[in-house]
Amino acid sequence: MNDNGNIPNLSSRQMKLVIVGHVDHGKSTLVGRLLSDTGSLPEGKLDFVKDICERQGKVFEFAFLLDALEEEQDQGITIDTSQIFFKTKKRHYVIIDAPGHKEFLKNMVTGAANAESALLLIDAYEGVQEQSRRHGYILKLLGLNQVAVVVNKMDLVDYDPEVFFKIKAEYTAFLESIGVQAADFIPVSAKMGTNIAKREDEIPWYKGPTVLEMLDRFEEKAPPSHLPFRFPVQDVYKFDERRIIAGRVESGRLNVGDPLTFSPSNKKSVVKSIEAWSVPQQPTEATASQSIGFTLEEQIFVERGDVATRTDELPIVSSIFDVNLFWMGKRHLEKGRSYTLKLTTQEVACEVVEFKKVIDASTLETLVDQDYLAKNDVAELTLKTRRPVAFDLFGTSATTGRFVLVDEYDVCGCGIITTYTPTGKEDKLRDEVRYRNFNWVQSGIKTEERAYRNGHRAALILISGDSGVGKAKLARHLEEKLFKLNFQSYLLDRRNVGLGVAADIPEGQRTSDEETVRRFGEVTKLFLDAGHVVISTSNAFNQDQDSDIRLLAEPHPVIDISVTDAPVTTGTVDVTLSLEETKNEVEAANKIYHYLKDQKILTGHNYSI
Repeated sequence: MNDNGNIPNLSSRQMKLVIVGHVDHGKSTLVGRLLSDTGSLPEGKLDFVKDICERQGKVFEFAFLLDALEEEQDQGITIDTSQIFFKTKKRHYVIIDAPGHKEFLKNMVTGAANAESALLLIDAYEGVQEQSRRHGYILKLLGLNQVAVVVNKMDLVDYDPEVFFKIKAEYTAFLESIGVQAADFIPVSAKMGTNIAKREDEIPWYKGPTVLEMLDRFEEKAPPSHLPFRFPVQDVYKFDERRIIAGRVESGRLNVGDPLTFSPSNKKSVVKSIEAWSVPQQPTEATASQSIGFTLEEQIFVERGDVATRTDELPIVSSIFDVNLFWMGKRHLEKGRSYTLKLTTQEVACEVVEFKKVIDASTLETLVDQDYLAKNDVAELTLKTRRPVAFDLFGTSATTGRFVLVDEYDVCGCGIITTYTPTGKEDKLRDEVRYRNFNWVQSGIKTEERAYRNGHRAALILISGDSGVGKAKLARHLEEKLFKLNFQSYLLDRRNVGLGVAADIPEGQRTSDEETVRRFGEVTKLFLDAGHVVISTSNAFNQDQDSDIRLLAEPHPVIDISVTDAPVTTGTVDVTLSLEETKNEVEAANKIYHYLKDQKILTGHNYSI
């Protein structure tokens, strides 16, 4: 990778621009001409390159200004994606000169993925080529919608308007077929400087903008601060007594005091502080595109791959989803083989479940009955990951909706997540909960106000253990103890739910029916929303049902109390009581009570509001 020297006082408002097109259609020449015509070349570089050309017996070309790699000069093709800075009167630009050769499409994708606008070059003499169409499809796949088509080398066709309008009609039809609308088509000669920075007499029939004028018309992409907060965790560092969770804010805003959920682990905490480096005063807010760290009020285990979001703006979590994928691997993409999916900082094994449509990216022809994906083609398919991942649909949030596939250490595919249909029970229930929470009619009384008045946070306490160990007596005693201490406690027995809101379900099905569990969870949610500490025994629930109840209770904490003499207890247990301890209901309830105080579920009463 190379640059053309440091430009002093670069504005923070730089537009990232990618230059793409078929090999030898003149991308490097265009960029070299842009640098020269805008006075953005380092002093002496133009003369230096001309001297080299003279010593090597070559005719000087503007493309030589960009050839950073010796291999590029030897073969006459651009291999790397080079970042080059230049400026106009309006703003500064960072140009990504992406390769057009078929063998280097990966590099082109890398460059285009970081851009916010694009120039796509077509050679007037050669016309629309295979790679011209492929690059158009890739720009669509990556979500670039600010695209101008530059018809280069017009000098080779004597600036014939018929050639230009024929290419414009053909490529416009192609772009429209994939849902892309070009901002404009611009006839130029990069070699001669025609229509790059200024108009020339050679094209009197063209009344549109020059390349520079077109670039200045593009709108700068604002940081997606208006979108839901998304923070893929890159790493966790320990400084002093602080555990700083580091990463980049991909979208949204973060404030001190915000409640966060880490997906897909579903762990929760509250932001204690926002940490920045080399600043006189630590910030209290972070916005999209900033690289920051933050600490949490409660120390929970968080690792690379978790995605932090606000608790009221959860991402999708699933292991099955539909994607559009562009394949660049030497081997075919096939069913039955394992690949590594990289999505934000998440890495997980995956496989293809179904090929829905395989497309030749250069012709858009559907390849019927093809159950594999060949190099440089596109498919609509379904992926299944080995474990759940957190994501958004690409149309909702681009950064958390696009990914790459790795085949044996080689990045071979790039794609976007297009649709998601919950298939498993957990997926369906999670979608129902998301829909419920999004449309929930909120009370005018805030959750923290209820907690302040009640002297406690809302929580669900599940007491589990074998039949006959004293769970029911302990639950009743705990409810009474909390009630006498003026806490809002309620013992919710599953049998009462069955007699009431689940009375329409046959009695024999109530212990195993998923709908009964859902209704129990929803009743629990209502009590939690009212600020209560809900107590229940979970011997009537199996492990899957217990997970469903936890999901329905979100974002409120669920406290798991296990009554057992077993040395190792499966699952996530907060308090373990031996059978002997449970016989003394007063002491057992006290142990739970002190745990609730330590975890700041019970905080003490305040009657001042």
